[in-house]
Amino acid sequence: MTDATATTAPDPGPDHIAATRAFYDAVAEDYTDRFRDVFAAQPVELALLAGLVEAASGTGTSTGTGLSGTSGTGGRVADLGCGPGWVTAHLASCGLDVFGLDLSESMLRVARRENPGLRFEQGSMLDPGIPDGTLDGVVSWYSSIHVPQDDLPALFAGFRRLLVPGGHLLLAFQAGEKTLRVERPFGHPVVLDFQRRRPDRMADALERAGFTLVLRSERAADEEQGESTPQAFLIARRPRADHSVPSTTDHGTTGHRTTGHSTAGHSTAPRS
Repeated sequence: MTDATATTAPDPGPDHIAATRAFYDAVAEDYTDRFRDVFAAQPVELALLAGLVEAASGTGTSTGTGLSGTSGTGGRVADLGCGPGWVTAHLASCGLDVFGLDLSESMLRVARRENPGLRFEQGSMLDPGIPDGTLDGVVSWYSSIHVPQDDLPALFAGFRRLLVPGGHLLLAFQAGEKTLRVERPFGHPVVLDFQRRRPDRMADALERAGFTLVLRSERAADEEQGESTPQAFLIARRPRADHSVPSTTDHGTTGHRTTGHSTAGHSTAPRS
C-alpha cells in the first residue's frame, strides 16, 4: 500500500468489521490500479495455487455446473475475502468451479467488472451461505489478517465445516507478531489494522480446529514490491475419514455462525 502511514497498533476493537468494509470500499479503485500486475509476477504464490488446483480437482465433487455458474469441471472452491477477484479469476482459468465472497461492495464492483463470467457475492467468511461439506477447497488469501485473534478458532472451524472430507484450505498471511495500523491509504480518510501472525501458531490453531497440516511455507519480504515482512502460507486438509461436524463447544469458541462476530477480509490486502 502506498501513500499511507503505517504504525504499530493494539488489537482491533469491536468495529473491525465496519472498519474493514469502509477501508476497502475507499481504496478499491486505487488499490486495483496500483497492484494489478503484482499478483501475476509472484511465482511462489502461483505454485501454491497450482497445488490447490490439483488437490481440489482430485476430490471430485464438481458436476461442471456448480457454485460459480460457469462450466468449469474442476473441484468446487470458494475464495473467501476475494477483493478484486484476482485469485478467483486465476483459479477459474485453471478449470476450478470457483466463486468469490467479500465484505466490500466496491471491491466486488471491480471483480465483477473485470471478470463478468464469474460469480462474486457480498458477505462474511463466517456466514457465507454455503452448505456444509460441499467444497473441495477454501482459499483465504490474506483475508484472515483483519480477524481478531479471539475469532480465529470460529473462523477455522467454519472453514473445516465447508469442506468435504479430504478437502483443502489454503491460507496466506503476513508473518510476524505485531499489529500494523495503516492510515490514510492513497490519501483516503480511513484506517485499518493488519494482524501479522506467527506461522507455527496459525498451524497449531488449524490443527486444533480439526485440520491436518499439509504444508507450511514462508518466503522473504519482496522489498521491491514494498513488503517489509515475510509472507506465510499454510495448506491444511480436512481428514479424509472425517465425517463429523464441529459443534459450538469444540475448541472453545468454534462453530458459531453469527454475522455479528464474523469478518470477511480481503484476499489481496497490502503486502506490508
